[in-house]
Amino acid sequence: MTDKTIQFTIKEDREDEMRNILKAVYDALEEKGYNPVSQIVGYILSEDPTYVTTHNNARSLIRRIDRDELLQVLVEDYLKK
Repeated sequence: MTDKTIQFTIKEDREDEMRNILKAVYDALEEKGYNPVSQIVGYILSEDPTYVTTHNNARSLIRRIDRDELLQVLVEDYLKK
């Protein structure tokens, strides 16, 4: 047994997961010739999954992200700079 305390960084892990998903979705949209930023913004604002291509499972991936949580992280990150 160890006496060391283990800290879990659930928030950071979740942010990394969202970042990875957004990057994969961005890449899939770009590969299909779409404007990735515009399409992702359209999805975030409307929650209409048709803004995201099914290419490389992107549509399924983006739906794993909670939009409110994503917006919170985006605003926090934007204000840090």
